[in-house]
Amino acid sequence: MWTRSVSAGYRCFGCRSVGPKGIWGSHAVRACSAPVLPAGRITALQAMDLWRRYFEERGVTEPDHSSRHIIAHLLGAKTIESLEHGKLTEFLSREKTEQMWKLCTRRLSRMPVQYVIEEWDFRDLTLKMRPPVFIPRPETEVLVELVLTDLEMKPGTGVGADTRHTSLEVGCGSGAISLSLLKSLPQLTAIALDQSQDAVDLTRENALRLGLQDRLLIYHIDVMKDVESVLSLCSPVSALVSNPPYLFSEDMASLEPEIFRFEDHSALDGGEDGLKVIKQILTLATKILSDHGRLYLEVDPRHPPLIRRWVEANVEKLHYVETRHDITGRPRFCILQKREVKQGPELDLD
Repeated sequence: MWTRSVSAGYRCFGCRSVGPKGIWGSHAVRACSAPVLPAGRITALQAMDLWRRYFEERGVTEPDHSSRHIIAHLLGAKTIESLEHGKLTEFLSREKTEQMWKLCTRRLSRMPVQYVIEEWDFRDLTLKMRPPVFIPRPETEVLVELVLTDLEMKPGTGVGADTRHTSLEVGCGSGAISLSLLKSLPQLTAIALDQSQDAVDLTRENALRLGLQDRLLIYHIDVMKDVESVLSLCSPVSALVSNPPYLFSEDMASLEPEIFRFEDHSALDGGEDGLKVIKQILTLATKILSDHGRLYLEVDPRHPPLIRRWVEANVEKLHYVETRHDITGRPRFCILQKREVKQGPELDLD
């Protein structure tokens, strides 16, 4: 779960980056009972404060932001700050109080806020969310900006242009990346793949809700197992973008309960070195990308030098362009480009 703050940028409680273990260590979760539903009336502010303290006592990550997001959602707003003060000091109806207790009890189980309120904002989109589909992280907004910057410079991509370009997203999850690209570039069409049927269904639902379904093709395909289908459906494309599973397998045990218990492990675990799926994407890129098309990857901060060396040794037609940093200054994004391999002069053997 993430919130923006003026002083700190993004605050992350539930991000994929591995950090200290939760208060109970690893993914073990203490069984917690919710506070008793109040017999009398209670205001939104009182309910929010009660649950903040209860979350804090039970070791729930970011207790204040959890209670604030839930009460704002319950009152039909994105944030507490956008509500009039009078709205917060009014007594909640019995129905609203019961809903508050229901949602906060889900959070008490360490369910991420995105799943609790069943939606989350990504750039200028509001996306439906449900477990176990991977929740889009704030740093991925930077990945989208990188792709947009390049695509907007291509002839025929902007508003009113005639030429169409196509992007491919490997591992679409909720559809955040592809749908954000489509929203910003009217002349773009997109293809989205995921090995999870849950993710494919959620991407399709979000596309329909946003009115972007006509420019998006969605396929239930595992790029590790069905290469031929990928190649037949997805080439050539101007941009290949992916936020693939990139955690080192040994780091999976250090994930917070919010992630370990609720999100799809196959969207997180990248194998022993975190590069299992990434290497497959790198190999496929030269067959999928159009000439001078680009590949954009979100990876672990340890990965960029490893990827550069691996590409130089194994993928002749792919050029490592640059590494870009995320909102916290860590090396997070790899940009690569398909290049033409010059053939040497043919020898006349006659």
